Amino acid sequence: MQKIKTSYTNGNSIVTIILDDGKGNILDQIMMTELQNVLNDFAHNEDLKLIVIEGAGKHFSFGASVEEHKKDLAAMMLKSFHQLFYSIIDLSIPVLAKVSGQCLGGGLELALMCNFIFADKSAKFAQPETILGVFPPPASILLPEKIGYAKAEELIITGKTINAEEAKNIGLINEIFDDKNLLDAGINEWIEKNILPKSASSIRYSVKATRIKLNQLIKEFLPQLESIYINQLMETHDANEGILSFIEKRKPVWKNK
Repeated sequence: MQKIKTSYTNGNSIVTIILDDGKGNILDQIMMTELQNVLNDFAHNEDLKLIVIEGAGKHFSFGASVEEHKKDLAAMMLKSFHQLFYSIIDLSIPVLAKVSGQCLGGGLELALMCNFIFADKSAKFAQPETILGVFPPPASILLPEKIGYAKAEELIITGKTINAEEAKNIGLINEIFDDKNLLDAGINEWIEKNILPKSASSIRYSVKATRIKLNQLIKEFLPQLESIYINQLMETHDANEGILSFIEKRKPVWKNK
């Protein structure tokens, strides 16, 4: 079963990527590989003006696979996941995340990498990695840049969940709609007004210009955070205990080391 589906509209200038694993749209190795292949294909398409990412069903994404966070798989998982961010940088095509339901962990990080986030009132946002004894490398860079350090630290350190209204109030998302049908209609209207009349080439230069600082931060610091995660964090008892206890559906027993 293919976990990534694509559909083109507006004379093939708009492409929608649908994350679809039949349940929570988990960003596992299979889905990340398929997503990477799709992004690679976009590099050869000069006519694309916007990429829309959404989740099939009720939820955007529950995040990266917790199974693949285990010590023996973490390095491969992070490498594949972080390559998606570098590819989005290189494309410079604007990306819009269309969010309903749960948008958690790696799912929220993928949405954060987008230039725009539109959501309906069912949306819930969280970086719950700390609850599992780990931390979110991309969000550690992206959240402070997008919403400021005070709110970013609150979300990352506590792992708390916020609703769409709070996400809008803190500047995490651009627009909020009452339900999914209105979200669909609102995005289509926004694309028609703000994206379609513009040059695909010029839009990409606008993305490069507005993201010149952010892209540099990601390229410089994401490899460092990846190294800390693999070589330091995953050598601790509690990081491994947090992941294992989640998989085993039990309360973690922390040793604080």
